[in-house]
Amino acid sequence: MKKTLLALAALTAFTGVAYAQSSVTLFGVVDLAARNTKNGSQSIKSLTSGGNATSRLGFRGVEDLGGGLRAGFWIEGDVVPDTGTGSGTGGAMTWTRRSTVSLMGGFGEIRLGRDYTPSFWNHVIFDPFGFIGVGGSSNVLSTLGSGAGTLVRANNTIGYFLPAMGGIYGQVMVAAGEGVTSPWNKYLGARIGYAAGPVNVAVAYGKTERGTLADFKDMNAGASYNLGFMTLMARYSKTEAGSVDQTNTEFGVTVPLGAGTFKAAYIKASGTGSTFDATQMAVGYVYDLSKRTALYTTFSRVNNDGNAATGARFTAGGAGPAFTAGGLTSTGYEFGLRHSF
Repeated sequence: MKKTLLALAALTAFTGVAYAQSSVTLFGVVDLAARNTKNGSQSIKSLTSGGNATSRLGFRGVEDLGGGLRAGFWIEGDVVPDTGTGSGTGGAMTWTRRSTVSLMGGFGEIRLGRDYTPSFWNHVIFDPFGFIGVGGSSNVLSTLGSGAGTLVRANNTIGYFLPAMGGIYGQVMVAAGEGVTSPWNKYLGARIGYAAGPVNVAVAYGKTERGTLADFKDMNAGASYNLGFMTLMARYSKTEAGSVDQTNTEFGVTVPLGAGTFKAAYIKASGTGSTFDATQMAVGYVYDLSKRTALYTTFSRVNNDGNAATGARFTAGGAGPAFTAGGLTSTGYEFGLRHSF
């Protein structure tokens, strides 16, 4: 009897260690904003998700395999809280934001699955508005009619991330075409950067092969410097698709004010002809009610260049009424609430 009790105690202790070596976390964001977008002479009012952070639901976990080796997974999908649906066909919940499995250790990380591309990160990190909302840089960044679906994420990827190296960070990624009939989204990209103290700087390159269509290329660089009372940001990108190209130059700033942060950014986009030419100016303020909850407001104005026939048609927030002609102005403002868990 005594041996049995000792054996049960040992098994219980072992089970406790096993559980301590593994963890699974449920996480997410719910973000909704009242938004007004005016494109030319037409305007629309809406309740929109993702003005400050994209609404999402996810699960992630890590298992300690011993010897400094760990396994991990990350499953994450878009949520559309204004309608209570997912972003899939018919409002279905999908996991297309990220679906990966990883092996991690002193060598770095090997990651497989649907994931963010290396060439995407500089567009987010060095934009005060994080690429989204009426002030985000996504409003005036174009894939130039290439149809490439890899500006943000790619399917069927194998990626490698460097281990901690005294401020140096980086990754490489390949994505297979998997024999899909052309056009496909076969991707190859890399990113390298340095972050230490107040400085963060990175460069990236990505190429998407489209088969019978023109390849899409994204070359970009970004930098930020934290002065304490403000953080300055700059980003430059050049995208190409065959004989068509576009450059984006952005300057931004974030300033801590009380319990919140003031944000501002200016972006100049120019490219082949006037189809991709525009300027965007945006200002905003995020007020933190807690570490997880914030109120925010943003205003932006997009001036499209060119004439009615050939002018650009970029919009604030990437949405709103359809333009009746090119070269018109778009404005947007939003007031929102964001909660993360």
